[in-house]
Amino acid sequence: MTTIAVFGAYGHTGRFVLAELKERGLVPLALGRDEERLRGTGADHVVASVDDPISLDRALAGAAAVINCAGPFATTAAPLIEAALRAGIPYVDVAAEIEANADTFRQFADRSRTPVVPAMAFFGGLGDLLVTAALGDWPTADEAHVAYGLSSWHPTAGTLAAGAVSHERRAGKRVRFTHGRLEYYTRTDLPVVEWDFPEPLGNRTVLGDFAMADIVTVPSHLAIPEVRTYMTTEAAEDLAGGHEAGPGRPAETFTVDVRVRRGGEERRVTAQGRDIYAVSAPLAVEAVQRLLDGRARATGVASAGRMFDAGDFLRALAPHISHRLTSTR
Repeated sequence: MTTIAVFGAYGHTGRFVLAELKERGLVPLALGRDEERLRGTGADHVVASVDDPISLDRALAGAAAVINCAGPFATTAAPLIEAALRAGIPYVDVAAEIEANADTFRQFADRSRTPVVPAMAFFGGLGDLLVTAALGDWPTADEAHVAYGLSSWHPTAGTLAAGAVSHERRAGKRVRFTHGRLEYYTRTDLPVVEWDFPEPLGNRTVLGDFAMADIVTVPSHLAIPEVRTYMTTEAAEDLAGGHEAGPGRPAETFTVDVRVRRGGEERRVTAQGRDIYAVSAPLAVEAVQRLLDGRARATGVASAGRMFDAGDFLRALAPHISHRLTSTR
């Protein structure tokens, strides 16, 4: 049996990942600091901390791969990647933190041929796969736009903690990917625009330059100088409210609408589904399975669209996520 270590297994997303591993016939090994909460997962478990490299080495012994579900990833990613490299096993995380993902590419790109896939989740991974699929046979594009149509956004404790770390690292500035680079800038508000989502969502008001992890993952392997992300205003207001979701968190519906443009041509791909945290589990576990069975297209640090066949990966996500090419002109 193949054992997959899951760090942060008792968190909201971690529990979805444990269930997905079991569903696929893989053996989850729950890792984390808290012995009592680990026991509560019902999985085999080992106490381990990112502050204790020896505990990480002990925990990863015998595992085929590790999935990191514990934010803030600015704190957990690097120590776990180091441990995965020592163990010689693939590392996957579900980080949505822009700076943490940028750190992973910067710190480990030249250090390893062991697969490391950051942001293999709803934010960062899915958008990257959709942009890559939309690009198709184009070698490049002038612009990529990723619009998130969420019916609501009830953030978990992990999301709020990660957001606080990112805000502190940016010293209150905003960030976007423009002219081929991450740009930090000062602005009190974001542009408000109308976005025509495919039905059934339809026309919605979105915030422009609502920065998500796609502005790191997409440019990491695609020569697109402008990568912009957008968020429906209702979801952005939910997040800004800072109210942690309690037990029985309602599952939002989502539409992710991607448009890539080159000259006067546009290609568009749309994905739809339910629960942005739950769908991160099949994304991360599908990635691990492909890494273990030899379906990777790269070595070392690579985002989802670079590491895997984007179209094939997206098809494998059904019925969790449906996607379609909605227009080409």
